[in-house]
Amino acid sequence: MINDIDLWFEDECHFQQHGSRCAMWIPPEDMDPVVLQEPTRKSIGVIGAVRISDGCLVTSQEKTFNSMTFLHFMEKLLPFRKPDRKMVVVLDNARWHHAKALTPWLTEHQDIFRLDYLPPYSPDLNNIERVWKLTRKLCTHNRYFAMLEDIAETVFHQFDSWNQPNDVLRRLYAII
Repeated sequence: MINDIDLWFEDECHFQQHGSRCAMWIPPEDMDPVVLQEPTRKSIGVIGAVRISDGCLVTSQEKTFNSMTFLHFMEKLLPFRKPDRKMVVVLDNARWHHAKALTPWLTEHQDIFRLDYLPPYSPDLNNIERVWKLTRKLCTHNRYFAMLEDIAETVFHQFDSWNQPNDVLRRLYAII
């Protein structure tokens, strides 16, 4: 039954220091606007999962994505499971999601935890992509970050406001 499942969507992403440039309205008196951009490819890596029933978001900053960082994140996520429900995490087919190193942990928690994989090349089916898009819109569009720590602080400040059940993320999924 659907009431026995605690459904989460998980993904990894990068937020780049150079931010993102988007179209914007500029008053006519500002004929030559200047938009600063840091000439770098530096970024912060984020693993995240969102519970679509209430919008609770759990995130972790990681330097690399591999089976160990993914396992560490699953251990961090598990305490957020609703009591008496099986936690089902929907995720993509990244190679570290299928690593043999995960088998002992998944076997140990099989009564309360399960991974469900999306079809290959279907990021549009992963609901956490909406969270990443909203975060970029609110935190990185048309913003200048002189230091990598500045973007980390901005992004994680936004994530902190969503780490409890909230209407902003819940409305992204139109669950009543």
